[in-house]
Amino acid sequence: MLTLKLSAARLVDEAVKQAYPSASLTVAELLDMIEYPPDDSMGDLALPCFKLAKALRMAPPKIAATLAELCQSDDFSSIEAVGGYLNFKMNAGAFGTRLCQTISREGDMYGSPRCGEGKMVVLDYSSPNVAKPFHVGHLGTTVIGHSLKLLHEFAGYRTMGINHLGDWGTQFGKLIVAYRLWGSKEAVEQREIDELVALYVRFHQEAENDPTLEEKARAEFKKLEQNDPENIALWKWFIEISLREYNKTYRQLGITFDSYNGESFYTDKMPREIERLREKNLLKIDDGASVVDLSEWNMPVCLILKRDGSTLYPTRDIAAAAYRAENYQFEKCVYVTSAGQSLHFAQWFKVVELMGYDWYDKLVHVPYGTVSINGAKLATRTGNVILLKDLFACAVDKVREISREKNGDGSANEEIAEAVGVGAVVFYYLSNNRMRDINFVLEDALSFDGNTGPYAQYTYARTCSILSHTDSKGTFSAASQTPEEVALLKVLAMFPERVKAALDEYEPSYVTRYILDLCAAFNRFYHECHILSCEDETTRESRIALTACVNTVLGRALELICMKKTEKI
Repeated sequence: MLTLKLSAARLVDEAVKQAYPSASLTVAELLDMIEYPPDDSMGDLALPCFKLAKALRMAPPKIAATLAELCQSDDFSSIEAVGGYLNFKMNAGAFGTRLCQTISREGDMYGSPRCGEGKMVVLDYSSPNVAKPFHVGHLGTTVIGHSLKLLHEFAGYRTMGINHLGDWGTQFGKLIVAYRLWGSKEAVEQREIDELVALYVRFHQEAENDPTLEEKARAEFKKLEQNDPENIALWKWFIEISLREYNKTYRQLGITFDSYNGESFYTDKMPREIERLREKNLLKIDDGASVVDLSEWNMPVCLILKRDGSTLYPTRDIAAAAYRAENYQFEKCVYVTSAGQSLHFAQWFKVVELMGYDWYDKLVHVPYGTVSINGAKLATRTGNVILLKDLFACAVDKVREISREKNGDGSANEEIAEAVGVGAVVFYYLSNNRMRDINFVLEDALSFDGNTGPYAQYTYARTCSILSHTDSKGTFSAASQTPEEVALLKVLAMFPERVKAALDEYEPSYVTRYILDLCAAFNRFYHECHILSCEDETTRESRIALTACVNTVLGRALELICMKKTEKI
């Protein structure tokens, strides 16, 4: 509908210039004023003239009546003044013909805002802590982050997807202590990451009764920072085991990264940034630690170095950002993490600004809400997690069971079962606004009823099935205008706006909700309008064209939220 809104805005712009020559309104301003009426009977677009009253110094009904007389276009079947509103009703035939031609011509690129040409976006997402399980709490950063990467690529940006692994820090001191006290090479080789998690959980259980364990862990991490050969060897081993496990989940999601440079990559790059902080007289000593005072900006001090001289998250993040700015010349560097880290990002973003870096305003934090399991907070140290591999396995098993019942012969397509099962979980998560806290209830996530991922993938498969039974690509006819066809055209036309909104607000759920709107409109059209069995050839060709457009747009929309297109279910 963006094209139609732009057409209406230009019409009004010309009419305003004709009727009110002294007015200083732009097409862009008028475009922002145009709304979608709550009731289709009022029209397809509406301009509330109340917003023009002050600029034109006239009553809204009078403005609407004057503009209605001056606005004429083949794009609209009627343009009427109703009270203080100027209502536009589209010419569905002309609009549908142009829209279907556009989708057919642009194919998978229909809907792209094309605003990223020649620009680089760095996206930092997923980033699990090594030697900890990949659980449902990691789903948000992983699928939101990758969806944002796909959306930026769709808009023409060059992207750099970085998995900033949590492969440094005191947690490794804890794991090294736990391994030496209670672990064995044989047990780790046999159970891999499950054994590492068990050791980590045991460390925290034992530390409740023996506080000296925390001190021992800090000492072992200090040795790691000083390149102790034995600790370095264990650390590399733990990372290798963890990545092997994580990549199984990434393969299921169809996600790849351009870089796996984690926190450890920046250990030799931090001294330069610490020296810059000193040169700018930003570092202060507070109880032996080196900090940056941010009280002027109503934030706590930002810790840069601990009392023993070891580094912290802000130190590493600043060094990483400086490296990325220098090597990638980014237009934006986007960090997708829990909203619980918002203060951390606000602090070190401000420190980067104080350091005098001119790219400080290109850093973007994209927060998302917390995930709990049946109301209980996730915590690796207590073992209260649902592993993603287990969640995906449950979902795939359910799809496989349904397929076997449907097929009647006990068979199931494993590739489809995985695509639909994993897709169900992803869709469940991305259906919500990213800032909404989610109480993860397994039964809800795996539900295949209503507005779900399987419903969306089944609708896509339905379009594939229809198109597989004809060699024709169809041609839209202006004569084909049932209410269901017109409604479907309007939803198809909304795709560019939803994509733009998802990009502007870093919000993939705009695309997810659009998918549900498109599926609902297509299924109404499918049930009410004969397509391949339609006796009138012109109407049949028109409906085939509409189905092909849905296939193109729905397929692309599914891909943008990390879901696989399923030609059969």
